[in-house]
Amino acid sequence: MHALPRASWAAITAAALTAGLLSAPAAATPAGPCDTPPDREIAEVQGSGAATPLAGQTVRVEGVVTADFQRTDQLSGFFLQDPTPDADPATSDALFAFARESFKDVKVGDRVLVTGRAIEFNGWTELSPVTAVDVCGTGSIAPQRHRLPSADLEPVENMLLTFPQRLTVNDNYNLGRFGEVTLSSGGRLFQPTDRPGVTADDNARRSLLVDDGSNQQNPATLPPVVRAGDSATGITGVLGYGFDRYRLQPTEPIRYQSTNPRLPRPFPMIGNVTVASFNTLNWFTTIGSRGASTAEEQQRQLAKLVSALKGLNADAVGLMEVENNGQTALQALVDAVNAEMGAGTYAALTHPYPGTDAIQVGLIYKPGKLTPVGQARSSEDPVFSRPPLVQSFRRKHGGQPFTMVVNHLKSKGSCPDSGPDADQGDGQGCWNPTRVAQAQALLGLIEDLPAPLVLGDLNAYGEEDPIEALEAGGLTSLTKRYVPAPLRYSYLFDGLAGELDHMMASKQLLRRVTSAAIWHVNADEPRIRDYNTEFNPPHLYRPDAYRSSDHDPLVVGLTLPGR
Repeated sequence: MHALPRASWAAITAAALTAGLLSAPAAATPAGPCDTPPDREIAEVQGSGAATPLAGQTVRVEGVVTADFQRTDQLSGFFLQDPTPDADPATSDALFAFARESFKDVKVGDRVLVTGRAIEFNGWTELSPVTAVDVCGTGSIAPQRHRLPSADLEPVENMLLTFPQRLTVNDNYNLGRFGEVTLSSGGRLFQPTDRPGVTADDNARRSLLVDDGSNQQNPATLPPVVRAGDSATGITGVLGYGFDRYRLQPTEPIRYQSTNPRLPRPFPMIGNVTVASFNTLNWFTTIGSRGASTAEEQQRQLAKLVSALKGLNADAVGLMEVENNGQTALQALVDAVNAEMGAGTYAALTHPYPGTDAIQVGLIYKPGKLTPVGQARSSEDPVFSRPPLVQSFRRKHGGQPFTMVVNHLKSKGSCPDSGPDADQGDGQGCWNPTRVAQAQALLGLIEDLPAPLVLGDLNAYGEEDPIEALEAGGLTSLTKRYVPAPLRYSYLFDGLAGELDHMMASKQLLRRVTSAAIWHVNADEPRIRDYNTEFNPPHLYRPDAYRSSDHDPLVVGLTLPGR
């Protein structure tokens, strides 16, 4: 059989079409966006290291949208995750697409094909800019169970996670400013220099920052306003990254439990004399200096301080951070307390040598309960930046005297760049040698005092050198002796609890101490509840003791002989 020439086949085909014996082929359907397949898996973009191995390359990936934060007052993008992850546990299977509001049709549950440039944005693997988002169906992603402590969160970056365990609120300082709360596994986090067995690495592994899906400051809508020590179980969200920290952006409402309830007053003291220590956080009558910046704020601050002092109801109170303007600020506080508790309830001592710092220590007492023994004293030793205030008392009808030594040692701020007082990286902060020298000077000051009680803001945590120097000199920490370890803190810094405020008794007084407590009205409260009017929602303010300062007051009970 001989093959026909190509031209003959063409002629026969044309004739058949004309006769209707053949039909013409259908026109090709144009390819749609969803027909362009991904060229990379999400795990390839993430890589097994800290940064994407495809930085700068344009990629097309496929995934299911797990969280949508596209509004400009949010994160300006959405999270997508591969429903068929790879088998490598070192690679995350999710990405963040920085897509702004250009792709408003995208919603949680959409199966999407996303084209964009792979980048590492300040440690966060993402696609930016995104040039195409094609919605090609629907899908679902079950949140992956994850537990703390966690040594490395990089393998689950951008993924939808749920934390099945109970997590405890540690840091709420920026709750109002940035919508942030830091949680931890295994209960509260403590300063490594406050007690044995605590390490910075362990604290980091136990911690999780929970954000609000926004980079806005002072957001109009706040997360739940919670106390440190409260807790939540089953938190679910996507794990983003920003400002040098992993951040869980919740995808479901968080239901907190009040596991650290407010106490309306300190635990009842056993004894016939109560003594307290309270840092007032810059009680100034000079407006616009360190304390209140307006007359309204000053009255709000005063109302809170009065509520705290009423709640303490101590027979004598050592005060820190009172404006050093003679008796003006101190007397204004006493007058306000007496207006609430009755005329003459408290009297204020005059500091004989308050020093030249902007703040001074003070002491108020109940004349109906205590009688001063001798004159108030101080020290002119230049080692003290804020000289201590020393006063002996007896009960109203006589008996054994005791002596209050009110202190505010050098702070950990305004660090020098070099020298022994610079931060040595040992966790004790700067000015540590100065605080040790102040502690040693205190030991010399109290040698001949009757039954001294050293109290105040010592700006040193429980296992730091200044406290150890005082303990080596014969003083005993009353909070270490009487307050259970989980409750032994008076201050929170960077989400870590610790005791900067102390009550330390001499051997002579120790046998007369019968109780001690820390009243947690301040450290656990977010600063959004304080007296300031800047950015604080008006409805949160209350003229009560909570967040009257940033330090918790301490109180001890003494059982002294005499009537």
